[in-house]
Amino acid sequence: MRLDKFLKLSRIIKRRTLAKEICDQNRILVNGKPGKASSNVQPGDQLSIRFSTKTLVIQIEQVADHVTKDEANSLYRVLEEIPVTQNQNEEDEEDYLFR
Repeated sequence: MRLDKFLKLSRIIKRRTLAKEICDQNRILVNGKPGKASSNVQPGDQLSIRFSTKTLVIQIEQVADHVTKDEANSLYRVLEEIPVTQNQNEEDEEDYLFR
């Protein structure tokens, strides 16, 4: 399954277009490597997703074409939530400005 579709179905990110934008900004790692929206993900893969306030590390438990809202959180397991410090936010903003 495509990474952007998995992020949307699992409700980690609300919209698939937003998931694609986050992938394009290199804010998602799939098994330690930058993930593209079209990257194929499968059970056992580890994702690291950098949001503005935290980095979420998850492991994919299962992949499904359709899930209900109640079943969405069964697609993955949260391994770690790492708060982002103010210094990291400033560095990220600087990197973004100078690209």
